Amino acid sequence: MQPLIDNARTFGQRPEEFAELAEGQSPQVLFITCSDSRVVPALITGARPGQLFELRTAGNIVPPHTSRHPTSEAATIEYAVEVLGVRDIVVCGHSHCGAVGALVRGDDLTSVPAVRDWLAHATPRPAGRAEDPEVAAGVQAHVLTQVLRLRSYPCVERKLAEGQLGLHAWYYEVHTGAVRAHRPQTDTFESL
Repeated sequence: MQPLIDNARTFGQRPEEFAELAEGQSPQVLFITCSDSRVVPALITGARPGQLFELRTAGNIVPPHTSRHPTSEAATIEYAVEVLGVRDIVVCGHSHCGAVGALVRGDDLTSVPAVRDWLAHATPRPAGRAEDPEVAAGVQAHVLTQVLRLRSYPCVERKLAEGQLGLHAWYYEVHTGAVRAHRPQTDTFESL
């Protein structure tokens, strides 16, 4: 913890670098990814403060849209699309994902009921080989499911129909740093 505290102390000693951020934000991209500590959107994309609007959830899950019981995730998506006017949404899964790995393997999650119940939103259960530590196939299928789910959000559906929004599926390899994007024409994930 101490290195983090030390950095936080010195971070605030450069106010001139951050003064314009007080005027507001205008990110062009909503970046939805896993809460895994090895996945750092700004590091992956080279974004500076104010350039990415981030939504991080266990397993980069986009829960089903419902107006009866809105979720934090739905509020973030709606705010990014309707208020901030993002032009693109990236859903980025990653190799060695514990959440997707648990789903692929069918792990018993009774000791972590909140995790179990959250991962139930990932349906359908991602396919993949249980013995694959990268769970690449499972993660990639899961990312595509989340992109499809985004399409059911009314604000996303409308902006897509108006040609004002792009959806992207990415796969990040934590062990190499490589990023692959889904290409609908070939239905494969290829290097950016």
